[in-house]
Amino acid sequence: MTSAPTDMTETDTEVLRDALGLLKDREQVAERLLDSSARHSFDPDTELDWDAPLEEGKWFWPPELVSLYDTPLWRRMSLEQQQDLARHEAASLASLGIWFEIILMQLLVRHIYDKPVTSAHVRYALTEIADECRHSKMFARMIHKGGTPAYPVSRVHHNLARVLKTVSTTPGSFACTLLGEEILDWMQRLTFPDERVQPIVRGVTRIHVVEEARHVRYAREELRRQMITAPRWERELTRVSSGEAARVFSLAFVNPDVYSRVGLDRRAALAQVKASGHRREVMQSGAKRLTDFLDDIGVLSGVGRRLWRRSGLLA
Repeated sequence: MTSAPTDMTETDTEVLRDALGLLKDREQVAERLLDSSARHSFDPDTELDWDAPLEEGKWFWPPELVSLYDTPLWRRMSLEQQQDLARHEAASLASLGIWFEIILMQLLVRHIYDKPVTSAHVRYALTEIADECRHSKMFARMIHKGGTPAYPVSRVHHNLARVLKTVSTTPGSFACTLLGEEILDWMQRLTFPDERVQPIVRGVTRIHVVEEARHVRYAREELRRQMITAPRWERELTRVSSGEAARVFSLAFVNPDVYSRVGLDRRAALAQVKASGHRREVMQSGAKRLTDFLDDIGVLSGVGRRLWRRSGLLA
């Protein structure tokens, strides 16, 4: 990992470089993403068969990705109870996804507010906002299809996010965006090809994986640019805010109400999840591609790195 350079602005040099190499031209990146969006975008309302009945005996989430998997409590549960927990956790993750998408849409609008409205960079941001609108509606339909309630995050986390989306600086916004996108994306890449999983869930995750790949590319390119061009104080704030976001994310990832809904003791379930080596490995594996990237571009250092370790997402 190389340390971030001294303070500069984008106009200081035509060539921007970080530990990963030369940055691509912002407009060229956006043009390619716009072209990909034109060729590979989906309308979930018509692409997926929402009226098809659920298939008997299939999971709503791969069992290995369920929070209690391979714990003593999991081994005592019946198959029916395990599958019911997977169904509620899928709804909890979809609810978390909607929460993140709504935050992301507001961060993107703030990001482009002062930028040239005819630029490809702004046009792609607007395209991504349209994608996120469709994703949020899609996740809501999946929750309804599964016959579970939605699982909103706690009031504390809801209001912390209200502050974040109001005051977050640009590099902090893109770091938090990647946190919300990449771990769920890793899980969904394991879900959509899994024939044990309900077809509607596989369809939802397939659409999300295809379209999120563009969103991740956009956010990564912009975060790299911001970590080079932002003033020193903003880079330091990004390190701390992303670490705090990782801590909140790890706590909010699965709503503990899912355990009560399937007849489990909530406190005992939370204790076993916390002690689970399998669960720790799943979360760290899901975050590894992101944490390696953040380490390379200088985000994981100092207090921020310690917060990431406390979140359990950094091995």
